[in-house]
Amino acid sequence: MIDLKKHIREIPDYPKPGILFYDIGTLLGDGAAWRETIIRLCDIIHPLQPDMLIGVESRGFLAGAAVAAQLGIGFAMVRKKGKLPGKTYALPYDLEYGQDIIEIQEGVLQQGHRAVLCDDLLATGGTAAAAVELSRKAGAQIIHAAFIIELDFLNGRKKLDVPCSSLLHYDR
Repeated sequence: MIDLKKHIREIPDYPKPGILFYDIGTLLGDGAAWRETIIRLCDIIHPLQPDMLIGVESRGFLAGAAVAAQLGIGFAMVRKKGKLPGKTYALPYDLEYGQDIIEIQEGVLQQGHRAVLCDDLLATGGTAAAAVELSRKAGAQIIHAAFIIELDFLNGRKKLDVPCSSLLHYDR
């Protein structure tokens, strides 16, 4: 079994001083490690029998789309305002310093779709919680959230009202 943590690069003071950034770029750069990541996420998600996966811009697209393809199910993108064509559902949400708006295309999620949120990182949980709420607004039933990395010390899981799974945990 591949130790996926060995493929996560830690970058200090990015994107600003005092932040330790956990970069999946090196994980993506190793075919065997990335394949193992997708297999492990599939092992978590497949038994839940979702109809759709929902990925959050932008690294959530990488994992979520790969898992959806492997499972033979659909994939929906959650993006920042103005990045999706056509009609969208929108949701403003609070950031650490300010507010942002995320959107999902109308018609991609159907009423009652059983969906799993998939992203690369669970930190404070604000974006993930907003993506869950937005997906519900679009009609989906969010049954789980799955992440590659979880920063346990930020307690993001507490902001989510769905079961969560993470492949890797960091305490600092």
